[in-house]
Amino acid sequence: MPPASGDGADRPSSSSSSGQDDPVATVKKRNKPQYTHFTQQELPACKPLLTPQMVIPVLVLVGLIFIPIGLACIAASNKVVELVYRYDTKCVPRNMLHNKVAYVQNPSIDKTCTRIFKVPKDMQKPIYIYYQLDKFYQNHRRFVRSRNDLQLRNPKKAKDTQYCGPEAAANGGGRRPVVPCGLRAWSLFNDTYSFARGNQTLRVSKRGISWRSEREHRFGRHVYPLNFQNGTLIGGGQLDPSKPVSVFGHLLLKYCTFLGDALMQPRLN
Repeated sequence: MPPASGDGADRPSSSSSSGQDDPVATVKKRNKPQYTHFTQQELPACKPLLTPQMVIPVLVLVGLIFIPIGLACIAASNKVVELVYRYDTKCVPRNMLHNKVAYVQNPSIDKTCTRIFKVPKDMQKPIYIYYQLDKFYQNHRRFVRSRNDLQLRNPKKAKDTQYCGPEAAANGGGRRPVVPCGLRAWSLFNDTYSFARGNQTLRVSKRGISWRSEREHRFGRHVYPLNFQNGTLIGGGQLDPSKPVSVFGHLLLKYCTFLGDALMQPRLN
């Protein structure tokens, strides 16, 4: 009958109109991402089939390329002459072997030590000298944080000794800041070396052992040592107060790495 067919015909139109007015359907349609090959990961790509006929020639080719490179590296490594010599166990007097710390801390004892060792092969210049320290806990949090980079960069920040304890001020007073402050600078390695080949003295230079960027940007050219190593306990070497900290290459290495080195260039007559 007409009323029945009219009821059935009106239902789809009523449902469609309610869908257009539904805010949820509008939001879903609006948030639909734009279809692109990039977002759908449908970009053209090379997808070769890894078969033995393909893999074996590639591996052989790569091996033929890297074999001469490896041989060249081995040949260059064999030309390096390296000599390791430990002197701390041989430079302490026998009567002080039981108390090495007292021997090191006693300023009245001459600690000059002369050792003779043989170099098995000829060494071409430049010759690098490295020192190695044992039982030195350089990764300890207190040691790593005991420094102030702003103090080393700006001369106006000389009194900025935050995080530098216990080596922040001379003799524990807050009015005499230490520059450079902190345990890292305080424990500066203070052994000095001189070398000779027969009657010929070899010149040892500490120039050029640090990065240029460290000398020119990280450490200020107008920052000079102040009250350094003036405490009751001397931790390491001294610094010339008339020279800026940027010229002390061994000090810069102390802040940049945990293995210091010195450059030795023989000066032939």
